[in-house]
Amino acid sequence: MTLSSVRIITDDIKRLVNFYEIALGAKFTWFTDDFAELKTSRAALAIGSTRTLAFFGETPIAVPANNRSVIIEFQVDNVDEQYPAVADIAGKDVVQVPTTMPWGNRSLLFRDPDGNLVNLFTPVTQDAQKRFE
Repeated sequence: MTLSSVRIITDDIKRLVNFYEIALGAKFTWFTDDFAELKTSRAALAIGSTRTLAFFGETPIAVPANNRSVIIEFQVDNVDEQYPAVADIAGKDVVQVPTTMPWGNRSLLFRDPDGNLVNLFTPVTQDAQKRFE
């Protein structure tokens, strides 16, 4: 089995895609006005507008800006180098400045404009680096 993607449903897709492009320093591919995707070597982050929910049925199946349990994580080359751009765009929504965690990752935690938690991390210890080889 392979994890293919994580999709965020939002009321303001342009704002959210713009935020992630700045925070991650990467461009999304737009497939429609209601769906964009950022492919990485292992999986993708998809962002869909609430209008895409109509394709799944009539009942509300997802509520935008309501996540309080999932952290979207991206391994980056150097989390400290990405911190200024994230701090600039996330502002008061930076939850944790780059910090080396007990399991060996240097981690930056922040919220996107919809309140979703995002973690950028860089493995810095030998054990952590081995886990991601």
